[in-house]
Amino acid sequence: GKNSEIPLTMNADVEKEIRSFQGVERDSFIAAYQRSGMYSSAILKELKKAGIPEEFFWLPLIESLFKINAYSSARALGLWQFIPSTGYKFGLIRNAWIDERMDVQKSTQAAIAYLKELHNMFGDWLTVLAAYNCGEGRVLRVISRQHINYLDSFWDLYRQLPNETARYVPRFLAILHIIKDPQKYGFDLSDPEEPISTETVKVNKIMKLKDIADKIGASDETMALLNPELKYKMTPDHEYDLRIPEQSLEKFKLVYNDIPESQKPRLVSARKVFIKHRVRRGETLSSIARKYHVSISTIKFYNKLRSNKLIKGRRLTIPTSKRGYARVNIKRKSVSSPGRYKVRKGDTLSIIASRYGMTLNKIRKLNDLKTNKIYVGQRLKVIKKR
Repeated sequence: GKNSEIPLTMNADVEKEIRSFQGVERDSFIAAYQRSGMYSSAILKELKKAGIPEEFFWLPLIESLFKINAYSSARALGLWQFIPSTGYKFGLIRNAWIDERMDVQKSTQAAIAYLKELHNMFGDWLTVLAAYNCGEGRVLRVISRQHINYLDSFWDLYRQLPNETARYVPRFLAILHIIKDPQKYGFDLSDPEEPISTETVKVNKIMKLKDIADKIGASDETMALLNPELKYKMTPDHEYDLRIPEQSLEKFKLVYNDIPESQKPRLVSARKVFIKHRVRRGETLSSIARKYHVSISTIKFYNKLRSNKLIKGRRLTIPTSKRGYARVNIKRKSVSSPGRYKVRKGDTLSIIASRYGMTLNKIRKLNDLKTNKIYVGQRLKVIKKR
């Protein structure tokens, strides 16, 4: 296809990934598709403005399942899974208060800038996808070993890429095939979540999002979802553009002085805690590193290992941290009326379902809802997560 298009290839590898989405990954695929609706208008607007194929909207489905706070063992964060160094390169701020890798608009703009840079380098969108996954350096090294002066297409170097990357591109194409014709592949992709309409207001004092939510009649979850880049769910000690649910601005102005000013969080450095791990049959340094979210080099350093070979029964010293990354994980809390929830401003069915550990289908069935649409003041039946 043209450089501005992604060829919708179908081959055995793509078919294999389609079967995976139809099988063990089916529920996570559907849940990710439904979450995607919350971000569709914002991301598609940026893609269109940049002249990037709109199919790239589905890249976060592979990267993060459209979870805004998705965090990997490689320290990649957000919808587009930026590692810190790549985030810095493309202008994403990361400091004591915020991490813009979780800002939908800014991280999307950064992802677009990265994709355009890769396309200028390779001229082929499928190769761009491979480089987005494993890095342009790795792809360039594979190309340099070809002893030819041109790269005809991604499939010329496909088999020589790392396994994860070789699978990454067929997964992306599998998603495009399913999205294009869901019924053909046995999917009912209806009623994606709708974006939360927002207003923005400049603030200049430290406030907890839950205190703001209480004063304007929104839920804690909604405020956290609208301002996901706030690492401690508090506004910073400098001017900040706070997002609040639409039609909340006047109420916010009225109650602003009543919202208590909070103290700056104590940024305690992570303390190392060492645990012992006995090597079991079949384990590798790589699998142990993934289990404890540390690097292979760290395990080798603390255990004075010169190679990656392990002996069954050996006890390894593993450094871990008592304090993990400050994710935007929502704490479940009880409400005054168990079994019923009153919809608040900015709530979506997805937010409420997540709060009570329910699936969208389950909460819809419990309340005889045909769509995901709800309204402020509506009382929903819920089942508490035990």
